[in-house]
Amino acid sequence: MNSEPVPDVTVIVGAYEAMPYLVRCLESVETQTLGADRIEIVAVDDGSSDGTGEYLEKFAAESKVSTRVLRQANSGGPSGPRNVGLGLARGRYVFFLDADDYLGDEALERMVAMADRAGTDVVLGKMEGVNRGVPGSMFGRTQERADVYTSNVIFTLSAQKLFRRELLVRLGLRFEEGLITGEDALFTMEAYLSGNGVSIVADYVCYYLVRRDDGKHATARGGYAPRFESLQALMDLIARLVPPGAERDQLMVRPFTVGLLQQFGAGLLKQPESEQLHKMELAAPMTAAYWNKGVADRIKVGERLILTCVAMGRLNELKDILEFVRAKTVPQVVHHGRAGRLHLAYPHFRDRRTGIPDEAYVVTVPDWSGSRRVMPSSKPRPPAARRAVRKVRRHLRRLQARR
Repeated sequence: MNSEPVPDVTVIVGAYEAMPYLVRCLESVETQTLGADRIEIVAVDDGSSDGTGEYLEKFAAESKVSTRVLRQANSGGPSGPRNVGLGLARGRYVFFLDADDYLGDEALERMVAMADRAGTDVVLGKMEGVNRGVPGSMFGRTQERADVYTSNVIFTLSAQKLFRRELLVRLGLRFEEGLITGEDALFTMEAYLSGNGVSIVADYVCYYLVRRDDGKHATARGGYAPRFESLQALMDLIARLVPPGAERDQLMVRPFTVGLLQQFGAGLLKQPESEQLHKMELAAPMTAAYWNKGVADRIKVGERLILTCVAMGRLNELKDILEFVRAKTVPQVVHHGRAGRLHLAYPHFRDRRTGIPDEAYVVTVPDWSGSRRVMPSSKPRPPAARRAVRKVRRHLRRLQARR
């Protein structure tokens, strides 16, 4: 019987051509306040030729942190090494640490304490970018339990989080090796939705996300087609785990705005028409299945119009809107309709020939018209109410005139 104590955390490091960044990465694990005896490292060299494998073996021989190194032929992406690491992990929790990045000294201690205290299966540690931006909206405050549907945790689906290994074993959860990009989004979203809650550590920087000087980032691989494939997979996962309704619509905002919208930004105008049409074709199955009023009403007007044009297959109108946005033209705020609702008059507003409905222009979430903040509740009284007010005012004026 193996009497070796179970570590609190298995840190899984997949490394490919990771020098010299790997040095600081591993040092940040060694200096964890959690203690070397409560951590193990499983490191997978994914076919490097820059000395990554040799450095890993040297580190394993000298470090106080129990370290297991595997060297394999290049797998073509981060999923393979992470899955290998998962198969060998023994810790109560696992943490996926990219070889380019590094941890804050107290990161694992704080995240493990949070998970143990709250009983949650996923813990998000505050991130900070090194020569790059990082998601921040979900780190406004520390929370023992953050609601997946009402918080912003769905806007960080990278793998650099603490996961309870028992959950991963129960779900048989692994990274999808068939996807070139977006595999971590599927993994993390399923853990969010199938686990026993999500916690946030926002009062300490746990993870430093580094932009490499040499530009060798996994996210830079492949063209646009694999991104559509991963977005379709994420939407299908959400649909499988969450029934139709408001909660599903809220989750679908993520792949539509952080994903599909980026494929139809201003850069589309510079692309050949054949590529523009191909992107529209790739988007069609997911918009047909999942784009609806519940999703649309949760998105700002300008972004909603772009996605509406994509859903309707209206490439020419889409390009008109992109030109409008690129020129930084300010849409006029218009009170329109029987209820006098606020609309933003982007191109083709009330143009019946396009088929774009007026409701696509309605302000349904806080929005902007240039520097002016436009709120969905900022609307005048409906016409019937205005007529009633005018009638009362006329009556009062007549009474005053008789005195």
